[in-house]
Amino acid sequence: MVDEAEARRLHVQLRSALGDRLAAEVSREAGIATAEYLLAHRIPKPVQAVLKVLPASLASRVLLTAISRHAWTFAGSGRFEAIPGRPCVLTIRDNPLCRGQASEHPVCDYYAATFEHLFRVLVHRDTRVTETHCEARGDDACRFELRW
Repeated sequence: MVDEAEARRLHVQLRSALGDRLAAEVSREAGIATAEYLLAHRIPKPVQAVLKVLPASLASRVLLTAISRHAWTFAGSGRFEAIPGRPCVLTIRDNPLCRGQASEHPVCDYYAATFEHLFRVLVHRDTRVTETHCEARGDDACRFELRW
């Protein structure tokens, strides 16, 4: 595991060195790579097989429960909440990656891409994730809506 302060510095430096647009692209690619790692090494193949054949509403609930149990691995000292439904809503409060950040638009492309790729592979191939609120923008939490 990486100390959240190091991860935050990496994201800050990425935006500073590359600018918002390119940093967002790099963050999305990193999120997809993270999801691929989780699929290859952390989510058991039998569980993946079951999720893929369940109805999306049930598969999403199972996956959200697992994500919530392991939220400390990506939210660090932040607080994660998952609300199933249409849309599914994921929230990170006191997001370590947004601390001290200021932006006119949401900057959590890494998280959005990770969630989106996992849900596309395990729940529904048409899943889209939109970050509707972001602490870097001054919102009270980072909020992601998942739709398919």
